[in-house]
Amino acid sequence: MNATALALLELGAVLFVLGMLGRVAARIGMSPIPLYLLGGLAFGQGGFVELGAANEFGHIASEIGVVLLLLLLGLEYTAAELVTGLRRSWAAGLVDIVANATPGAVVAVLLGWGFTGAVTMAGVTYISSSGIVAKVLNDLGRLGNRETPVLLSILVFEDLAMAVYLPVLTTVLAGMSLLAGLEGLGLALAMVTVVLVVALRYGRFVSAVVDSSDNEVFLLKLLGAALLVAGAASALNVSAAVGAFLLGIAISGSTAREAVKLLEPLRDLFAAIFFVAFGLSTDPQAIPPVLGWAVLLAVITVATKVGTGWWAAARQGIGRMGRARTGAALVARGEFSIVIAGLAVTMGAVPGELAALASAYVLLMAILGPVMARVVEPVVGLTQRRAVSG
Repeated sequence: MNATALALLELGAVLFVLGMLGRVAARIGMSPIPLYLLGGLAFGQGGFVELGAANEFGHIASEIGVVLLLLLLGLEYTAAELVTGLRRSWAAGLVDIVANATPGAVVAVLLGWGFTGAVTMAGVTYISSSGIVAKVLNDLGRLGNRETPVLLSILVFEDLAMAVYLPVLTTVLAGMSLLAGLEGLGLALAMVTVVLVVALRYGRFVSAVVDSSDNEVFLLKLLGAALLVAGAASALNVSAAVGAFLLGIAISGSTAREAVKLLEPLRDLFAAIFFVAFGLSTDPQAIPPVLGWAVLLAVITVATKVGTGWWAAARQGIGRMGRARTGAALVARGEFSIVIAGLAVTMGAVPGELAALASAYVLLMAILGPVMARVVEPVVGLTQRRAVSG
């Protein structure tokens, strides 16, 4: 069998299996991310069936998946919302960083992965999954709840923190000097500032450049612009993901809403391939030795995320039930954690065990997050009723 036929067969099989896994996830009301990761583990090195011919396409598609994930995330916000969210949530955001980045960094040091591993794992355990959180809020009808603005403001702060963190991580992974790292950070901050200013004052012009009444033309211009900006950001040693995120912020109004509708199916397709590609690069046999650490991290960071959300909601005068819902919603980790781990593994700057730990951790948290969001109301309600009756 020639290489092209084999690659098409493998790619077709992967996409079909992804569709089946997505259907299973929808049936049981959970995020498909854990199942996509498991699918990648099953078909990668050390899995049940090792795929090789489709790897080249998988690598490029996974990069596009990261760009689309961050572009769509940026399209969800306007520059004004980001600035308002930052003002409202800066204190909770700082608590969030300290409480949730520290456990990952400490475990990396204990495992002997050094400063680079510590910086990487700090990001993996810090950031919540905006995608999973948004889906859970929509599914449970909580978008209009009083605590939801507090929750969203924390997510906005995390996304902005990533715009600073990713360039720093790229510098650390590349082994650059402290001076180069500071230059990269300064460049990232300058990019964020410029984009926010442009989006606030001239966003309509950016939107007009990519907008079109013809869906085909609109899609080509939008996707082309995203890849161009991501590539330019990467060339400047700023994360491609950050470039895509900033472009999304700069597009606003009806253009942004139409772009979301148009790009969502593409985002879902390429993002699924991204999660599978990460699983393919992880040896399942490397997971058991780090599974205990993954469970420990899961227990600790569930507590720290719930505590962060509870404290942030309490500062806004939200009641006990709303505080509990805020904390539980923040538990889920997903796309960004895998992006961070994937970047580190791709650059070869961390041991393979880190990918295994990140996979196991995200699997646990992507399952625990939606489950906790669903059960928190009856659990807290039962506790309150017992306290009153007692």
